[in-house]
Amino acid sequence: MTTSEIRSKFLEFFKEKDHQIIPSAPVVPEHDPTVLFTTAGMHPLVPYLLGTPHPQGKRLADAQKCVRTTDIEEVGDATHLTFFEMLGNWSLGDYFKEDSIAWSWEFLTDSRWLGIDPQKLYVTVYEGDGVVPKDEESIALWQEQFAKVEINAKEGERILALGKNDNWWEQGGVATGPAGPDTEIFYYIGNEQNPKFDTENNKFVEIWNNVFMAYQRQEDGSYTELKNKNVDTGMGLERASFTLQGLHSVYDTDMLNQIKSAVAHYAHEVREPTFIATQPDTTERAERIITDHTRTVTFMAADGVVPSNKDQGYVMRRLARRAIREALVLGIQHDLFARIVPRVIALYEDEYPELGTNQIQIMEVLLREENAFRQTLVKGLKEFEKLLGDKENLSGHTAFTLYDTYGFPKELSLEEAKRINLPVSNLFEAEFEQQLDAQRQRSRTATSGQFKGGLADDSEIATRYHTATHLMYKALRNVLGDHVMQRGSNITAERMRFDFSHHEKMTPEQIEQVEDMVNAQITKDLPVSFTEMQKDKAFEAGALGAFGEKYPDIVKVYTVGDPEGDYYSKEICGGPHVSKTSEIGTFTIIKEESSSAGVRRIKATIK
Repeated sequence: MTTSEIRSKFLEFFKEKDHQIIPSAPVVPEHDPTVLFTTAGMHPLVPYLLGTPHPQGKRLADAQKCVRTTDIEEVGDATHLTFFEMLGNWSLGDYFKEDSIAWSWEFLTDSRWLGIDPQKLYVTVYEGDGVVPKDEESIALWQEQFAKVEINAKEGERILALGKNDNWWEQGGVATGPAGPDTEIFYYIGNEQNPKFDTENNKFVEIWNNVFMAYQRQEDGSYTELKNKNVDTGMGLERASFTLQGLHSVYDTDMLNQIKSAVAHYAHEVREPTFIATQPDTTERAERIITDHTRTVTFMAADGVVPSNKDQGYVMRRLARRAIREALVLGIQHDLFARIVPRVIALYEDEYPELGTNQIQIMEVLLREENAFRQTLVKGLKEFEKLLGDKENLSGHTAFTLYDTYGFPKELSLEEAKRINLPVSNLFEAEFEQQLDAQRQRSRTATSGQFKGGLADDSEIATRYHTATHLMYKALRNVLGDHVMQRGSNITAERMRFDFSHHEKMTPEQIEQVEDMVNAQITKDLPVSFTEMQKDKAFEAGALGAFGEKYPDIVKVYTVGDPEGDYYSKEICGGPHVSKTSEIGTFTIIKEESSSAGVRRIKATIK
């Protein structure tokens, strides 16, 4: 079964179970400033899991684009990816454990769907901790399903009860919030008859996780039962594909293997006759890194991210440059993205049409980054060899010199040292950090300046900033013209950032006009309200949306002013908003600059 077939069958199955299929949110979460990227299927649905009614109803399913970069250094092995698709189905106060477990079983084992041999399936549940009881209900429900095929699913054998580290979910970074036990489904990829179930044994691969949000965590650490209980599930598509296709690497699955093969073919086509081939394992690792990173930056660019030295742009730049460096291992010295990115787009644009819609923008962004970095890379590698000379290790001082003088990233210095088996000084980090000034490029994380503590702690300022973007979006169109479309936004505790399509630098007079127009609407104390309607009706009514974003059939339309009379702006949005514009504060534009070709960026504050 192909990756696309697994995705399609998952969505078709839950559609038959009366779920509404919702589109993937962008990889950059517009309404959650606590994270740089959408790292799980539940991120875009947090407001609805916390109680906000979803316009599509109480039963939802989707395939969500996700980016996780905590394990960048591990990419190149058989399983790690920075971009992946998460399949999920959701119950917002509707069905609970009984239906969730029964449907998981049906989808996995029924020949109409995945048709997995039930003998290959094993599950874990929550063992309890004295505060929340053991999940006996899930144990009984799973035993009922296994009994249908005459499998005696004994606890301790086919069903394991594990602790909080394994089978408990709660929202990280906040003092209070929804929480609950989960049940994880494992697929056995080995050949042994009646194997001993052990989650630490890599022959048992977790393929699905059903979270039962039954509790509310209190500030004192206790838990109370929720009146409306939710189900939140996740199945990693790439992991499911390589498991069910009987492979040993996610890079051998049908979709990723086509990208990896394109990399290998291009390398064979362009490398010089004098190229000295590396070891097979080194070649394989380089092909995997290029495959993963190119796919990730393609999806990032489609959602408006551009390479920079901060936030999402920093992560994107690091991935792009790492792919370009690994291309040299294969003998590819030019046009990596020009050759591979179109292959990525062709493979995924049917499911994610924003890739095709934004192809020109994607190519411009990535080709510009590749061309700029190749000059840095050639110089940096030469200087790396000169500076290291006969040194016994790589010091932070040497790495900083390469970074400061030649723009050679610290991470590449570390990778080059690893490549030639050169030890790294124990004082490397301290030495490097000492020489960076206050505006230094982030070295290990791009999260500085983001909200701390989760949505619940800083929702007021996020809500004020978010509503201000609506006012500014409309003001930009009033001042510059109707060609202006939103191309991305980001909010931190200190400022808002808004990208929009426009072909030239704004004049000081235009910036002042926009600023004055926004503050005028704030002073008017206009009401902010929303209504739910069909997507097509929303656009017919004049509602604005973000360029290239894929909206569900039913959307929320927020109006600033009187929805039935004199209003200032009308926009499709699902984020938090103030009730009156006077709650925003004083709006000030602090910078207007280029973001990418044909795209400008404004940074602004509110006080």
